[in-house]
Order: sequence, then structure tokens, then C-alpha cells
Amino acid sequence: MEHIRMFVNGQAMSGGSLNDALADARFLGPVSTAPGYRFFSVRDEFPGLHPVAEGGVAVPGELYELPYAMLRDRLLPREPEELELGVIELADGSGSLSMRMRGAALDLPGVRDISDAGGWLTYGAALKEPVRADADRGTGR
Repeated sequence: MEHIRMFVNGQAMSGGSLNDALADARFLGPVSTAPGYRFFSVRDEFPGLHPVAEGGVAVPGELYELPYAMLRDRLLPREPEELELGVIELADGSGSLSMRMRGAALDLPGVRDISDAGGWLTYGAALKEPVRADADRGTGR
């Protein structure tokens, strides 16, 4: 059986809503990309990784080894249309498959650059901090 390596940085990570698609995959550990990417939030629902020639950052995530059929049958059908499968460079210089933000999706409403947020989990935790609730109180919500 043919196996591939898959880098995930959003809902497919441990504890995320898509992680069950990787239930039988072998977890290889936490990793980061090479510093050649910008990282985006799409409507605060999921992230998107996009390669850039300059101004990129390293994005944290997780690396899995899985059969091609698992990727094809369980993970890809659940990925949003704003993302596409591509090859990325990891911090150690090796390559991996990963979902990447489609270039055409970068200008869609609700897309925000979160490259400096420290990754999807850190960004999500910041959304739930009391600071946001305090800001909402100021608007009468």
C-alpha cells in the first residue's frame, strides 16, 4: 500500500473537527513549514496556507503518514473549496503534501492574514479570550 506524508495546520490537527479523517494515520509529530508562507483565516472557520516569494513565516502544524486512499476518500472530500492540494516545504527542507489556499480565494470576503498569530490553534484561542467579549460589550451586543 502506498503511503504519503500530509502536513495539516487547521481542523485536521489533533482535536480538530476533521481529525477523525486521519484516525488510522500514523502521527509523525508536530512540525513547521519553512518560512515561505503566509497564513490566512477564512471567515474564522478554517485556515489557508499560501506560498510567497518574500515576507513569509513558518507555520506550525502536524505531520501524518497515511495511505493515499485515506487522503482521497476521507480527507479531501471534506476540505473547503477555497483550498487545494499541493506540495509544501517543511522546516527541515523536506516536502509534504498539504492543503493550500487557492490564489483566487485570497481576495474573498472574510479572508484575513493571520501569519503573525502563531498558528491556527493560537489564533483560535485568542478569538475566545475575554478581550473579545469586552469589545462586544462596548458595542451593545
